[in-house]
Amino acid sequence: MSDSPQPAAALPRELESLVRELYCKSGGEKFGLRQQEFIIVICRIGEKYLPAGAQISQHRELYLNLRVEELALAHACACGNETAWETFLLRYREKLYDIARAIAREDSAARELADSLYADLYGTTMREGSRVSKLASYTGRGSLEGWLRTVLAQEYVNRYRRQKRLVSLDEESEAGMQFAAADSAPVSALDLRLESATDEALSTLTAEGRFILASYYLDKRTLAEIARTLSVHESTISRKLEKLAKFLRKRILTGLTRRGMSRRQAEEALEADVRDLQIDIRKSLAQDSNRQPFPDKKVQAQAGDGSG
Repeated sequence: MSDSPQPAAALPRELESLVRELYCKSGGEKFGLRQQEFIIVICRIGEKYLPAGAQISQHRELYLNLRVEELALAHACACGNETAWETFLLRYREKLYDIARAIAREDSAARELADSLYADLYGTTMREGSRVSKLASYTGRGSLEGWLRTVLAQEYVNRYRRQKRLVSLDEESEAGMQFAAADSAPVSALDLRLESATDEALSTLTAEGRFILASYYLDKRTLAEIARTLSVHESTISRKLEKLAKFLRKRILTGLTRRGMSRRQAEEALEADVRDLQIDIRKSLAQDSNRQPFPDKKVQAQAGDGSG
């Protein structure tokens, strides 16, 4: 393999023996992945997921839970090792098609989706003299198959949105699409972690917070109508909505990182259209918004700002 840059942070001496053992366990040598290259990968994972000044025990816990065999295979593929790539195809080609079929729900579309990913995985483009492969971003914290499922799902969503942007309003009108039911987004393509984190965040809201969100977003009530119901000023409801949005975003980001996403991946996941999520929002909010949630102002005052 080509020479690799030195890791940004040296491996602590107390961890050298452990990482050598992990390298042997990974089987990276048979794919041409040198021990020093493996150490660089490990160090970068540590920098990404561990806080500054992390204890040696924290490093050990992180590294011992990595799927080092899959990690070595992925990074050897990213470096262009043909044996690694052949092994990858042998293990994951059919799984990729199965995942794509579950997402696209049609054989020809599934094969097109899976095939479109190979160039990105193999690394056919170069940047500053180095191969650019999606597999280089795999960190081994979850299964490689699960990571591939997420990558395929995101690619499907991207393709769906690109296609939607290419269809002009005039073309839709000529086709009579303005009379059709609203097109549902590719719900099967979304990472289930986003759905579970969103559902979890919604469940933490107070009664007042659930009522305000359900009234405004589900029942399309105006700020003034909600304010009259709660006997507060319209500007108060506006501030509460803004605060609830920030609260939910923070809780969902925390939930996604707890489920194995990096901060960047979590923020990208939050760009998904909420209509794409397979969540019964009204059920999650658990609030009949046709009914006043607080029988008197004393209870209302105790409810706080609705963001817990």
